[in-house]
Amino acid sequence: MSSFRIQLSWRDPVTGADQQQESQIPVAIGRELGRMPPNLRGEQVFRLVLDHNEVSRYHTLIDVEQGQAVVRNQSTTNGTLVNGTPLTWCFLMDGDTLQIGPYQIAVRLVQPTGSNFPPPAFLNAEKVSVQDLYATGMSVNEITYATIGGGLGSFIWVDFLRIFGVKSDQIAAVGIVPLDSNKNIPPNEQQKPYWHYQQLCLYSQIPPHERLRSNSDSCPDNIWGWPSYALREAWQDFFRGKIGSALGYLWQVFAEPAFAETYTPRAENVFASIDREAQRIGWGQIFRFGRVRAIRKTDDGRYAIAYSCSSGHRREYAFLVARYLHLATGYPKIKLLEELQTYRSQYETKEGIVKLVVNAYEDHDYVYQHLEKHGGTVLIRGRGIVASRIIQRIYEARQKSGKDIKVLHSIRSRKTQGNKFGFSQRQVENNFEFQPFNWPKAAWGGEMRVTLEKANSEKRQELLSKWGGTTTASRDDWRQIIKDGQAEQWYKPEYGKVERVERNQENRLNTHYISTEKGFESRTNLLADFIIDATGLDAEVKASPLLDDIVTRYNLPLNSFKDVERLTVSNDFEIKEMRNEKDDRGQTYDRPGRMYACGTMTFGGPYAAVDSFLGLQYTALRSVDNLVKAKAPGINYLNGLSSLGQWWKWVTNQSPS
Repeated sequence: MSSFRIQLSWRDPVTGADQQQESQIPVAIGRELGRMPPNLRGEQVFRLVLDHNEVSRYHTLIDVEQGQAVVRNQSTTNGTLVNGTPLTWCFLMDGDTLQIGPYQIAVRLVQPTGSNFPPPAFLNAEKVSVQDLYATGMSVNEITYATIGGGLGSFIWVDFLRIFGVKSDQIAAVGIVPLDSNKNIPPNEQQKPYWHYQQLCLYSQIPPHERLRSNSDSCPDNIWGWPSYALREAWQDFFRGKIGSALGYLWQVFAEPAFAETYTPRAENVFASIDREAQRIGWGQIFRFGRVRAIRKTDDGRYAIAYSCSSGHRREYAFLVARYLHLATGYPKIKLLEELQTYRSQYETKEGIVKLVVNAYEDHDYVYQHLEKHGGTVLIRGRGIVASRIIQRIYEARQKSGKDIKVLHSIRSRKTQGNKFGFSQRQVENNFEFQPFNWPKAAWGGEMRVTLEKANSEKRQELLSKWGGTTTASRDDWRQIIKDGQAEQWYKPEYGKVERVERNQENRLNTHYISTEKGFESRTNLLADFIIDATGLDAEVKASPLLDDIVTRYNLPLNSFKDVERLTVSNDFEIKEMRNEKDDRGQTYDRPGRMYACGTMTFGGPYAAVDSFLGLQYTALRSVDNLVKAKAPGINYLNGLSSLGQWWKWVTNQSPS
């Protein structure tokens, strides 16, 4: 056994529980580790079991070679990623991150083979010297614009910058997104900015051919929104000879929502359009694989980003220095309801235990496969967009298999009235609230936007509670499914609250329930084969280690809405407390650095529908307009004529510059 000790820390991708193990090297990681290979049977090997179907039986080995810690991928079907890059063998250094299946595991070498990163001097400072960064001997790249996240939020912001005239070599987008299976393609050409969103769609049962669940008149690949996805789909069908469907899409656009159901695009069409735009703006050259460890202000009015990356068998650390920084890190993690987290930690942590409680945003196809073979009962928690799609997927399983499949829908209380704005009120049917107008667009324009921008934090909370948030669009197909399900008695809403969940002797889930069905509280038990939590994702800023570090280091104010804390931003989505405008002597820099944010981390601010396609476009537009006013280098005001010219370049698929 080696003298090296290693500490592995991770957050359970399902329960959100923090885990940590410390041991000597070697360490074997896998789903089943009953027998070690011959070369290790004589050694005392620490076994780390990760019970997930994306983890191979014997997946990864951490060992010592040539006096240094190394990691070896042992699986032929599932890879091991080190700092976002798939590798079969490489040196392992203190601060690296292993990705094994859905597990992101932080590595700490207690007797490290390399220096800590970022250096303590970096982490402990409010401002760092760029000269000191160069003195570390690590790569330092100075650039004008940088965005952290690498997903749709980053992509849309970069798209605006490019259309407003910024050259691609002055922009960097940093994030970790898994590579495509074709390893012959260079990494910067493999990255897809919608990868995480696509995974959430697939897990929540929206395959590529299905239509997205919410309103989406906006187009992430087209800042002008015209031609919309509906017009493009109608155009394609027209030339395929599908005249009826083409006219149907056009009718939806002109008649929704009063006389026709809301149009929503197919997922595959959205992703294909983003691929086209990504190539047009040079996203492959802008994106950089890397895990951002920390962000600090510099002593010359900029920001230093410390991140880790990989190249061959070497671990590489680097600094990126940017004057204008954009945060687009998205939802920090999947989150289960508290009583479901308690159940998982009690019953589903042992090796080989099939998870009967799942989050709608994690891979759970095996649930539907089981139902199609054996039938059964599913208890659904939540009643928004995702819940509506899960119910439709279960209906499809019933139709396909002919099995007796039932749904119990746990609802805290009956929903009889929709949220209001002025004299307008949302329609409610069978406890589902529909959007009678395009909520993201309504939140952008007119009185709703102006009212929210003028309001203080307390007033915004009141307005948002009154208006309601993004919910499901009215769709005739699944509305009919609910009606049929109730009439045929395979779908039943249950009103009340959950006390606890247990697994009984028959391997079924017993939910101890306080029912309010009859107008008074009574205790009952709900039996199901599976529970699907469709209540959403964790939006707490402090659930992200990176954001928590920034908030703590710079004492940033947070706004709280329904007990969830988010960043406080200006109407231009700038985090003003992070503006780097004065040196240690109080002198103002000629061009102060600015930091912006987008997405769910800004909810409760000046825009209501921040996590929608249009919300990401709106925040990008406001922040880029703010950069124009600040006379940021390389960026130009987009007037009517130049906007028309850029639109024509989009139509003809020419580079913006």
